[in-house]
Amino acid sequence: MGLSKEQLLARLKDLQIQFSQYEHPVVLTVEAQAKYVGHLGGGLSKNLFLKDKKNRFYIVSALAETKVDLKVLSQRLGLGKGGIRMAPEEALGELLQVPLGCVTPFALVNESARDVSLLLDQGFKTQKHCFFHPLSNDVSISLNAHDLDKFLKSIGRNPSYVDLEANPTVGKDQPPDLAALVPSGSIILPDRPERKSSSQVPKDVNNVSVNNRPSTVSAKVVKPLDGGKDAKGPPVKSIHSSGSFADVGQFVEEILQKTSELLLSEVKEENIRLHGEQLGAVVSNKLKKNFISDFKNLAMIFKNTAYTEGFHAGTRRRPHPL
Repeated sequence: MGLSKEQLLARLKDLQIQFSQYEHPVVLTVEAQAKYVGHLGGGLSKNLFLKDKKNRFYIVSALAETKVDLKVLSQRLGLGKGGIRMAPEEALGELLQVPLGCVTPFALVNESARDVSLLLDQGFKTQKHCFFHPLSNDVSISLNAHDLDKFLKSIGRNPSYVDLEANPTVGKDQPPDLAALVPSGSIILPDRPERKSSSQVPKDVNNVSVNNRPSTVSAKVVKPLDGGKDAKGPPVKSIHSSGSFADVGQFVEEILQKTSELLLSEVKEENIRLHGEQLGAVVSNKLKKNFISDFKNLAMIFKNTAYTEGFHAGTRRRPHPL
């Protein structure tokens, strides 16, 4: 599991990094964050999680007002005009180990993100302080570029500040100026269909996973389980007593039951007063936080049941006589 918000803040204090902390409701965009800390001065940050065609990943952290043209950035990295795009949502949890809306340079503290490249907006250096989410988007912290550098160097990163609005000519006699920032190796994610993040992420999302506390997932292909066990380990713990789902209706009812119970427990008068128009986002994050592992287990159980039923059906079928 990646570092928690509390662990990160404790590490900043151990490094004697000066920062101010501001609690607020969950926010998913820079505009929403500005409602709570925009009046405090300093620069708000927007953070993009990107990948290229060779499965190399990047965080681009910029001031909210900085215009980042991905086509230009791709050329400057030596990847051609369309060589870089938004990373799939799965990679947020598997590499950065943060949920949707929480990408920041601080996510590089996790070992799983060791091969992710970081490009920082040189505009950060012009600000007295800048705001970032410390791995959780229900709080913002402000610190200056010097202290951000101190943190990055403490995890073995040499900060790279870039003029993200520049558009230098790239050609035979003018090589890509940011090519040195391309990661050296590809990262292999679990083998599954990739979703297009750009169609699912709100405009100007303040990074671009799904759970509030994603569990660590190895960057290897996940093999199907056999009867609720892996090849070498103990039985996988299931939230369903029978350990199997031969009935699709039962599978769906289990999910709906758990979801409705949490919704009813959260939509209370005091929560409506406390969160107001942000209640939907709060409940959504809570659903993801509480149920992501449970639902993955349910889906795996259902998958294994279907596989087992199909296998037994095949072995019971007698060959047709010639």
